[in-house]
Amino acid sequence: MKLTQRQIQKEETRKKIIHSAYEEFCENGIIATRTSDIAKKAGVSHGTIFAHFKTQEELINEVVNIYSEKMVQRTHDISREKVSVQDLLKAHLEGIGKFEEFYIKLVTEAKILPEDSRNAFVLIQSAVCNHLSEVLQSEIENGKIKNLPINFIFNTWIGILNYYLENKDLFAPDGSIVKRYGKKLIEYFMQLISK
Repeated sequence: MKLTQRQIQKEETRKKIIHSAYEEFCENGIIATRTSDIAKKAGVSHGTIFAHFKTQEELINEVVNIYSEKMVQRTHDISREKVSVQDLLKAHLEGIGKFEEFYIKLVTEAKILPEDSRNAFVLIQSAVCNHLSEVLQSEIENGKIKNLPINFIFNTWIGILNYYLENKDLFAPDGSIVKRYGKKLIEYFMQLISK
């Protein structure tokens, strides 16, 4: 069924609102951003926001879901190939690197986000953990990686990564943590877990 001009325009407005919300969330934080700020950035009336999203929470959830999927896509893509732990960690950082400021906001605001948004954030971690678990198991069996509990290895990686990202103001105040430290984080982490 062919869309009418009005339906196309409505969908374009929705996309503009979502992208503007994403930009505002990156700049000001997810919870601190007002819908009026999003409307202004999108060039629409405040009421238009609520014509597309019943509540601010619904808008937050939509943005978090869309960008969470984008962040984890690189990890999904590479996991279809035969890769090493190092390759998978690199893909994980590439996915985060494209949306670094947003990911930082997710990490720092996770406990106060709407439940659906928290669940989407957990799904990012779960997807990466699932892919990493498969590769880790293989490399543990092949004697390349220490025989440690896989959940411990994954949580150590996430802990180190999120610590650097949460403290970006200390480690890379004018730049990207992933660009500045990504290679080193992978290198040092591999030294921790390799035999």
